[in-house]
Amino acid sequence: MKTAPDFTLHDQFGVTHSLSDYKGKWVLIYFYPKDNTPGCTKEACGFRDGIERFKEEGIVVFGISKDTVESHKAFADKYRLPFSLLSDPHGKMVRAYGAHSVFGVRRISFLVGPDQTIKKEYLAIDVVAHAQQILRDKQLLQQKKVVQN
Repeated sequence: MKTAPDFTLHDQFGVTHSLSDYKGKWVLIYFYPKDNTPGCTKEACGFRDGIERFKEEGIVVFGISKDTVESHKAFADKYRLPFSLLSDPHGKMVRAYGAHSVFGVRRISFLVGPDQTIKKEYLAIDVVAHAQQILRDKQLLQQKKVVQN
């Protein structure tokens, strides 16, 4: 398993988060192109609607895009998003995770285990079903079943 690249980024409240601060926890890192766009809004709202299950499963959710902290704050406030949206304005983490494209940020996600290794990579995402897929996969991973990409 590949170790997840560490990051230190600010969320919509200006709070600094580093992946290394979450060692021992499951972490979902989802990259998305832009705040307030249709696909990104559907995906974020899916995580919002399933947040209680994510908490029950012990999964910390981070959304990352190149948008500013201020843009993230407006987006999170508008849609009542109860998780951190991290600002990567220079795209350092976008590049480190391979989420960059000629058009900006690709929609990809990583489920990181308590040992900070990437347990599952999501390259093809259905924005409506993504949250539920992650919850299913985490349970399968904990049961030591192989999850096919």
